[in-house]
Amino acid sequence: MRIAIDARVAAEVPAGRGRYVREILRHLALLDGDWTATLFGRAQWPVEDPNGRFSWRLVSGGDRSWPLRILPHVRGHDAMLATSSFLLGALSPVPAVPVVWDFAPFDRRFGTPLGSLFERVTAPPAVRRARRIVAISQSTRDELVRRWPSAGSRTVVAHPSADEAFAPEDPGGDAEVLRRLGIHAPYVLTVGTLEPRKNLPRLIEAFTGLPDEVRGEHVLVLAGAKGWGPTVDAERALVQALGFVEDDHLPALYRGAAVVAYPSLYEGFGIPVLEGLRSGTPVLTSNTSSMPEVGGDAARYVDPEDVGSIRGGLAALLSDPAERERLAAAGPRQARRFDWGRSAQVILDALQP
Repeated sequence: MRIAIDARVAAEVPAGRGRYVREILRHLALLDGDWTATLFGRAQWPVEDPNGRFSWRLVSGGDRSWPLRILPHVRGHDAMLATSSFLLGALSPVPAVPVVWDFAPFDRRFGTPLGSLFERVTAPPAVRRARRIVAISQSTRDELVRRWPSAGSRTVVAHPSADEAFAPEDPGGDAEVLRRLGIHAPYVLTVGTLEPRKNLPRLIEAFTGLPDEVRGEHVLVLAGAKGWGPTVDAERALVQALGFVEDDHLPALYRGAAVVAYPSLYEGFGIPVLEGLRSGTPVLTSNTSSMPEVGGDAARYVDPEDVGSIRGGLAALLSDPAERERLAAAGPRQARRFDWGRSAQVILDALQP
């Protein structure tokens, strides 16, 4: 079987979708079977390929035109995995398996206007024509089936996971990483691209409104590249914005935090929740969309639209060492339920005739 894989985001997107595609490629390369894959992108990402299954085909073009430019090269393959555009699934000349990340484009609060419109227009024909569909969480699958009930029998779930580097034990060097990042105080951590659905204004308001005796010397550390939307108004004395943090530094950043706070308004999965759990750090997150699916009974949940609920959750964790210890112990157990290898096998099976 010859597979075409839209791998563009592997080289272009540092977090989120890019991380998912990179890990799926890594783990697909280890799977048995009579198959090879052409990886399409605008730049090559150096995936290890011990069995010689992958070849790259680089095609130039803008974000909107690029899917159209690779379609002629997809002919001759037996199936295509579409990871960056519903347009590929809608127009593919071979059976397509689109990856559905979330339905943020269908909520005008969360997507850029032009990008959201493009996905809303191309999603219905992609879903109708798909051989099978990959959803990254049961929450996303449920929402997909509510919108298009006929997709239920064709949709599988392939969860993200977290790298083995995210672990409670410091292998040595964490203190140096934190020093290089400029962190010199105990901190609450939030990780993610700075955009409206990450709910940072409410998180900042909740954190800065904590009583001094509860907050103590903690600062709120924001780790993530700027996305779109209004600039976050951070109070410099209590909030430290790091910008984008390299993958190699993230495990130390998670391990060093007193709490990982991720009260996002909506997520298709929420990888930072899982990374916090696997790191053995107490996690506070939202009681909406996919977050309870990820956190299970190993996280504390709040109403992300209620500043008082977020503040109360932070106060409860910061003032209760026993609860932090309980969540720290439960987190790695919950995180082990998610595995990149299993998800890669689910995707490979979905691509089969």
